Amino acid sequence: MQEVEGVVNGTWDYSKLRGDTGPLVYPAGFVYLFTILYYLTNYGKNIRLAQYIFCGIYLITLALVFRIYSKSRKIPPYMLIFICCTSYRVHSIYVLRLFNDPVAVMFLFCSINLFMEGYWTLGSVFYSFAVSVKMNILLFAPALLLAYIASQGIYGTLKQLTICAGLQILLGAPFLLTNPVAYLVGSFNLGRVFLFEWTVNWRFLPEEIFIHPGFHITLLLLHVLLLAIFAKPWFRYMKSFAKLQPTGVGMVSQLFLLPLFTANLIGVAFSRSLHYQFYVWYFHTLPYLLWSTPYSIWLRLCILGFIEMCWNTFPSTYASSAILHVCHILIISGIFWRRHPTKDLNIDVKKEK
Repeated sequence: MQEVEGVVNGTWDYSKLRGDTGPLVYPAGFVYLFTILYYLTNYGKNIRLAQYIFCGIYLITLALVFRIYSKSRKIPPYMLIFICCTSYRVHSIYVLRLFNDPVAVMFLFCSINLFMEGYWTLGSVFYSFAVSVKMNILLFAPALLLAYIASQGIYGTLKQLTICAGLQILLGAPFLLTNPVAYLVGSFNLGRVFLFEWTVNWRFLPEEIFIHPGFHITLLLLHVLLLAIFAKPWFRYMKSFAKLQPTGVGMVSQLFLLPLFTANLIGVAFSRSLHYQFYVWYFHTLPYLLWSTPYSIWLRLCILGFIEMCWNTFPSTYASSAILHVCHILIISGIFWRRHPTKDLNIDVKKEK
């Protein structure tokens, strides 16, 4: 509210927008949405109304996630109870903390639903708007790019990328016209150094290593390397998805969802720092990812439980950070070991039809 209040008062220079928590570091979509909240909540004073609004965002997000799971037929129905009832941390992020992460995730899942139905242009609009609320949505971009290429071709991909970029320019226009460097550096700053005291995933490291640029570069290289390893099977899935999507069979969406969710998980696993509100970046995708591994049901549930424990440990400890990494490694390894041959899904599609 303090950050957007500057915009309300006519300040369009990003370098001059800040609050008690520091400078404004989110893209323009965040500013517009929280400006609306600023007026709806009596200049940020009516916290109860804001909580009701975020409760609505939470319910909309659950509806969008449930629709994805219902169409894909990947996880058992009882897991929907785990998604909406078991995470104290997620409830806190949505209804107590009022972060912008849940808003970005809501628009993301809306875009995924649209992509699944073949509404690529509209899906790109919602996806780009999600990025404009918080930049972490770009973690899905590598897999989405492969989906564009497989289903839309080169020219279609250029069209979708133009839509995504065009919306960013349109939303950021007032700030870009005032001080373009301050806006780009402030809202899309990839080199920002996080505070060690808030890290969830790297507590077991000495602080001097945590803030060292070499550590950040190493994580980036490992991130890119793992994306490259998965790129070939992902592209195969996306081509099969493009071929089978016209059949109208919902479970075909499995070919689209797995690369998308895995790309995001890899990004989370190699993040320079995870703060507590970042849990919603991938919380709703965890059941899907775990049911894409060869593990037993009990091991999948144990991994979910350990991840929840790690995110509820405050402050984080050496053990909680290490366990979180082990869980991430187990999920990614399980997905890699169980690279589904698309012919199996073709057989299932024929049976369903």
